[in-house]
Amino acid sequence: MTYVIIGAGPAGVTAADTLRKADPKADIVMIGSEPEPPYSRMAIPYVLTGLIAEEGTYLRKEEGHYDKNAIQYRQGEAESIDPKNKVVKLKGTDDQPYSKLLIATGASPVKPPIDGLDLKGVHHCWTLEDCRNIMKFADKGADVVLMGAGFIGCIIMEALAERGVNLTVVEALDRMVPRMMNEAAGNMVKAWCEKQNVNVHTSTKVTKLEASKDPEDTLVVDLDNGKQIPAHLVVVATGVKSNIDFVDGAGLKTDQGILVDECMRTSVDDIYAAGDCAQGPDFSTGGWAVHAVQPTAVDHGRIAGLNMAGKSAPFKGSLNMNVLDTVGLISASFGKWDGIEGGDHAEVIDTENFKYMRLEFDGDKIIGALSLGRTDQIGVLRGLIQTEIALGPWKERLMENPHLIADAYVACSQQ
Repeated sequence: MTYVIIGAGPAGVTAADTLRKADPKADIVMIGSEPEPPYSRMAIPYVLTGLIAEEGTYLRKEEGHYDKNAIQYRQGEAESIDPKNKVVKLKGTDDQPYSKLLIATGASPVKPPIDGLDLKGVHHCWTLEDCRNIMKFADKGADVVLMGAGFIGCIIMEALAERGVNLTVVEALDRMVPRMMNEAAGNMVKAWCEKQNVNVHTSTKVTKLEASKDPEDTLVVDLDNGKQIPAHLVVVATGVKSNIDFVDGAGLKTDQGILVDECMRTSVDDIYAAGDCAQGPDFSTGGWAVHAVQPTAVDHGRIAGLNMAGKSAPFKGSLNMNVLDTVGLISASFGKWDGIEGGDHAEVIDTENFKYMRLEFDGDKIIGALSLGRTDQIGVLRGLIQTEIALGPWKERLMENPHLIADAYVACSQQ
């Protein structure tokens, strides 16, 4: 038996370790496209701040982990898959045969169609190489423009702000983190950032980047509101998309990602998918979604590994959950944070102290939540949503005071 894993991120590494435990004698081959050992992209901003060295991003810290567990690591990039002959074709090197295959190729940054994104001083923040390039420009006092204020953009913003740069953020939609925060919460995040001396433009698009002649080796960022911003560095964080183009012609069903069932199986025999490239079960909706976050990737990898090894391990679905530190303000969103038609909600806003709580209900169950300015009840919110606890009379108490969620959880979980 030869298990082959395309991708060396959290999903791929977790799957490899799971397979080794479940099938000690099998051959395991993991294929990664970068020269570094498998690492976590979510740890890259901590390298930017100097909190960790590059080695701190590595997914397995023990030296020789992969050799000790007989996991063969190949550097290469998948070009196509031949399911009939069970072969992965790699660019510029020998093909890789497989008995069972896991596709865990993750996602890549979206490059918007804007003139000037190929100029010197423009970078994504997605790889360790990107990180090295950004650090060449992001010195204290440097003018930096960050395109995008979504979840990934705000993580990068935190790191850039800690480097002491003169930071401007440009977001095309009407609020910050628009895919995890409603208007009230997103604008509260914006107000907080501005209080921390970060310039924020929402409902604004970058139209063009130009090389500046004075001073040399700098950029001019043109905005659709008519303003021009000088920049030593422009960081592009305008979203990601699943790396699935290479599976064209292999017969796999795809949508935003590769469609999988509750066992992470694709529509083709002996091929599985996991992580940011997989469109898997969604706990909140009962449908299928790409949840491009590391906890979901780890869950996917573990479930895929068990099922590839012949174990029965159905996945209940990933919970849409994001926790974010934005220049010191903690925010979180869970499940159906934007509610459902006909559902009730409870909301408490303390604008002056940057605190916010909103609960979304379906009947007497909490199905989604937003939280700003507190960290003490994140686990409770997740528990209430994932366990689908019937609140009974506690619903009305929470409608009056959403801050009683810990009391509600204790009381209702003991029923």
